[in-house]
Amino acid sequence: MPRVRFEPDGIEIEVKLGTTILQAAEQAGAQLGSACGGVCACATCHVYVSEGMDGLSEIDECEEDNLDKAFDVRRNSRLACQACLQSEGRTVVSISRASRQTFFDEHPEVRER
Repeated sequence: MPRVRFEPDGIEIEVKLGTTILQAAEQAGAQLGSACGGVCACATCHVYVSEGMDGLSEIDECEEDNLDKAFDVRRNSRLACQACLQSEGRTVVSISRASRQTFFDEHPEVRER
């Protein structure tokens, strides 16, 4: 089964093949924003993939268009709602600062702890 590690928190979870990084984050309790609910209508689930990029689904045109809306896009940028885990192995992602801020905006009760 694929494993996803979320940095900077060090949260790691094992998930089924076909799971998106966003779904894995939700299952793991990682602080990853998703203002549109994971339908590729924004860029708030922007992550940086530092390991395991080759095990993810290909970027499509919709994801590329929405990544244009994100801050600090890099070669290893992906939208967590679109990146599906398609092979066994470990994927390591860093949650972008903008995505983390979106998470806290969506969940103020977590920020107050």
